Amino acid sequence: MPHIRTFLAALILVCAGALPAAAQKLPLSELSRYLNSFQTASGAFTQINDDGTISEGRILIKRPGRVRFEYKPPEEMLVVANGDTVGIIDGKSNEGPQGYPLNRTPLSIILARNVDFTRARMVTGHSSDGTTTTVRAQDPDNPDYGSIDLVFTSNPTELRQWVINDSGGSRTTVILGDLTTGVSIDNSNFVIPGIGTGGGRVER
Repeated sequence: MPHIRTFLAALILVCAGALPAAAQKLPLSELSRYLNSFQTASGAFTQINDDGTISEGRILIKRPGRVRFEYKPPEEMLVVANGDTVGIIDGKSNEGPQGYPLNRTPLSIILARNVDFTRARMVTGHSSDGTTTTVRAQDPDNPDYGSIDLVFTSNPTELRQWVINDSGGSRTTVILGDLTTGVSIDNSNFVIPGIGTGGGRVER
């Protein structure tokens, strides 16, 4: 399905900023605590796709389960997760809105109500290069759904990068600028246009 790769490409975040000179490997419990410390976040992003193309836009996050990627022109793309379904609205497509279950994507791991990287079989990689700590996580019950790499810095603990690895082997990155947490975001931002109102379709 051509749209699922576009969706997965949107599900990667890199928080821009200077990296510290050295850092110890952060424990999984600390990384879980950090992600659970905020419910909402917003910021600008620059998406670098697997084929090298670049897009820009704005992201809104509201845990659990909700995220919105708004793309700037010339893109005509909107990606919205409403807590259950991820909708992809591509203005250049004649197929109409497409929907996919959120729980079948690696994004659901960090949009969960309670993130717990210590859960058995969830983390398949945990390393440090002396500057950052990298965690590779997957759905322990459905590893075929793909994995997500999250890169953190310390002092304070912050997410700097998030990369989706899909089943086809592609990797995509999004650079996020000025990520702000604890912001007020109305739930109307997470209504998927054309899905659940008689239009579009949802794959299960």
